[in-house]
Amino acid sequence: MRPDLLLVRELIEESPEISVRQGAGVPAASIRAAESLVGTLPPSYRWWLTEYGSGTSAGARIATVAPPGTRSDGDDDITGGWRLDGDRLCFCAEPDGGDTYHFALDRQSGEEYAVVRRDPGSGQEELVADTFAGFLTTQVAVSNGLGTGPTSALARLWRSTPGVLLPNGVLIYGPHSILERNETYQVGEYAPDWVLIGDDSGGSGLFMRRHPCDRTSVYLLDLGAGEQDIDSCGVSEKLTDDLLDWLRHNGIQEGRANTEGAGES
Repeated sequence: MRPDLLLVRELIEESPEISVRQGAGVPAASIRAAESLVGTLPPSYRWWLTEYGSGTSAGARIATVAPPGTRSDGDDDITGGWRLDGDRLCFCAEPDGGDTYHFALDRQSGEEYAVVRRDPGSGQEELVADTFAGFLTTQVAVSNGLGTGPTSALARLWRSTPGVLLPNGVLIYGPHSILERNETYQVGEYAPDWVLIGDDSGGSGLFMRRHPCDRTSVYLLDLGAGEQDIDSCGVSEKLTDDLLDWLRHNGIQEGRANTEGAGES
């Protein structure tokens, strides 16, 4: 799924795990010059360079584009000769010889590249995200104790983007906001087997189960329903059992449009 850059900005600005310098963006001409050396960079990383230029994620420095005439293999420049290794481009390295993170140039979805983590000892790789924005999102999720995500569907979504905001107001939360939203609505107290994953901007929340039994279904429930059982007949509305597909088809907006159209004659 394409990264939502407004939510990526929110993730960056609200997550202490990510450090940036405001107003230090790289000029577009410099980015194009770097791409002439290493190839086309993924859009969400180019956006990061344009907006922030440089920064860190969980203490690891993210490569930037140095001003012309100041580049060297030992600096943080994405064009450093050691960074491009066949179809892998290292954009982030943990300090003291830790793991490195690479764009997998042979694993492309749209204009974005998958991100793999490489073990410095064995050289083995692990897929960690589908986009650069997803890399930032998963780093924040792990730092916040959420693992890859509280449900498998959210984990898949966060590998691409820190949430989704649909034109109809439906918002799916990222790892920077989901804990606060669940605490605000006391979900852990009233519905401990469930997690609030988003809302419709109209007083209703989107819920999924935390536990193995039916962790794919998404339900819509009035956030003021309190202790009512989400499973009870008439209390909630089942929206989908495939969150990502539902979001790709514009979620509630499409569903309601179909419902309204069916009633007309």
